[in-house]
Amino acid sequence: MSNHAKLQELLVDVLLLEPDEYSLDLTREHIGTWDSLAVVSIAVGVHETFGYHPTPEEATAIHGVRDIIRLLESKGIPFDG
Repeated sequence: MSNHAKLQELLVDVLLLEPDEYSLDLTREHIGTWDSLAVVSIAVGVHETFGYHPTPEEATAIHGVRDIIRLLESKGIPFDG
């Protein structure tokens, strides 16, 4: 499974989305379920899925899918394509 697919699966699960609601352009402003609890759940999910544990500052700075990808890429986790 690609890292993109893993991230999609994580966010669909945490944010209670339908798979077709997911996109790379998804942001907190688009999703009512992306609240403070979701921020913590996403951080835990990123750690479990990708092996990197975001700091509290990194986790709260995430405002969209592309932010998560940029953070993980900066830690050496590839997202090709």
